[in-house]
Amino acid sequence: MFGFTKRAKDGPNEAKASATSALHVPAIAYGASGRVAWTPRDTASLTRNGFQGNPVGFRCVKMIAEAAAALPLVLYGEEGRFETHPMLTLVRRPNNAQGRAELLEALFGQILLSGNGFVEAVGDGGLPVELHVLRSDRISIVPGADGWPVAYDYSVGGRKHRFDVVNGVSPICHVKSFHPQDDHYGLSPMQAAATALDVHNSASRWSKALLDNAARPSGAIVYQGGDGLLAPEQYDRLVSEMEAHHQGARNAGRPMLLEGGLDWKPMGFSPSDMEFQQTKEAAAREIALAFGVPPMLMGIPGDATYANYAEANRAFYRLTVLPLANRVVAAMSHWLSIFANEETELRVDLDQIPALALERDAQWRRIAEAEFLTDAEKRAMLGLASE
Repeated sequence: MFGFTKRAKDGPNEAKASATSALHVPAIAYGASGRVAWTPRDTASLTRNGFQGNPVGFRCVKMIAEAAAALPLVLYGEEGRFETHPMLTLVRRPNNAQGRAELLEALFGQILLSGNGFVEAVGDGGLPVELHVLRSDRISIVPGADGWPVAYDYSVGGRKHRFDVVNGVSPICHVKSFHPQDDHYGLSPMQAAATALDVHNSASRWSKALLDNAARPSGAIVYQGGDGLLAPEQYDRLVSEMEAHHQGARNAGRPMLLEGGLDWKPMGFSPSDMEFQQTKEAAAREIALAFGVPPMLMGIPGDATYANYAEANRAFYRLTVLPLANRVVAAMSHWLSIFANEETELRVDLDQIPALALERDAQWRRIAEAEFLTDAEKRAMLGLASE
């Protein structure tokens, strides 16, 4: 009915699988020669350098994705809150390999890394029987004459599968972040933080190079004999001995034997060298700022914007986690309601979030002490069903 993909006929009739599973092939890594000043701004490069290769970017994405995926969800319909419903069952166990937390963490992670999240519905019609998160760097949108998507192409290793939008019903739920200059794809925090990520990574490489040099600043060997020039064979021998016996952390503190006419002149740290650590910390704060994570939660020294950890954690949920989760849950709720042909709404259960317990206690106390409200009005304001 909706153009969903089934398993091959020789498989069990009740088993379902993602249409993209047959496209997956062993990953092949390609290397490129040369060095560039800035990381390319494509999703694959930013993920490799900003998530896999940067501890601050990695922690920001993990903190937000894990916190958002752990939020409790409730389902409401026209008659109130559902305790049991096929949609709740689907969300709790979206496929045979993932539970709710794993699927949602993957979805939130894709949005944070690329600005786009894609969920595939697997089924024969009606409510899907499985949900799968697709890699956003492998999907391209096929716009129609009116600009709206008419299909989604998923490509892996030269092979492609097309998901067609049939009768206005799409087997793909696309959740994207706001992008002021793109009609079809979202802008990720990783792109906004790309410059700070490059600075942080460069500072880390500088620190590593310093450690490889025995954690000491460089110096100069001065030849004071004769006309001040070493013979070619003397120069080559000196360089080879320095590389073999006096470089690297394993040679730290090893005494150097200088023959006649040679003298070691150490060079101290320059002001720019001393500022490298401050530059690295400033870059870390900018990365955390782009993702909306309070630096205090990341253990980044510097500005103490919040009075305490609890206040920073509450701001993290209110300003970063909940807006992202509400947007994604609303999009998936509307998308699944089309398949179910039923008006339902998934919501985040704010009462079950420990970080917001103080706010909730204050709200309950304020409403309970309002004598001009009836019990029914108080229950309605607190989101509770009427007796």
